Order: sequence, then C-alpha cells, then structure tokens
Amino acid sequence: MPEICPKCGLPKELCVCEEIAKEEQKIKIYVTKRRFGKLMTIIEGFDKSAIDLKELAKKLKDKCACGGTVKDNTIELQGDQRKKVVKLLVDMGFSEDAIEVR
Repeated sequence: MPEICPKCGLPKELCVCEEIAKEEQKIKIYVTKRRFGKLMTIIEGFDKSAIDLKELAKKLKDKCACGGTVKDNTIELQGDQRKKVVKLLVDMGFSEDAIEVR
C-alpha cells in the first residue's frame, strides 16, 4: 500500500505539493556587502515547510560554482549571482513573475 500525502491526498510518488508551492513563492534576490568588501547574494521568501531549502541551496551552489549557506529561511551565495539564480529558479519551476531582483 503506497503512502498517501496528507496535503494533496495523492500517493507520495505522484505528490504535487512541492510544484504547487514553487509557483506560490514570492522570492526576493538582492546583493549585500559583507566583511572585507565581499559580495553576497541573498535569496529570501521561501516557505520552509513546503520547500527543502538545503537541497535547493545545494543545487544553486553547484550550478553557480560558488559557496553558500542556509540561514533563517534565506539562502546566501558568495558573489553576485543574481542573473544566474533567476534563470536557475525559473528552470526549476518557480514563477518568473514572483521573483523580484534588486
């Protein structure tokens, strides 16, 4: 007997909760300066209960070829990665209209 998702009621193999959650996110991407004048790209606005931030951060770090971390429901990437991150998030299924870049 397959496990059933409590949110959508579908079997775990067919669960669409994460895809629906991706479209509903209001994501903000901006760059800030850290110690010693280093730039850091901050990505915030994720619903932590619907999206696995550690897995998403791992994919973004891999594709952007940079370091980073997850802190307080935000993803921090080293360097100015705004253009790459927008393209990657859209490719992963996030709505381009819901992504705000500053």
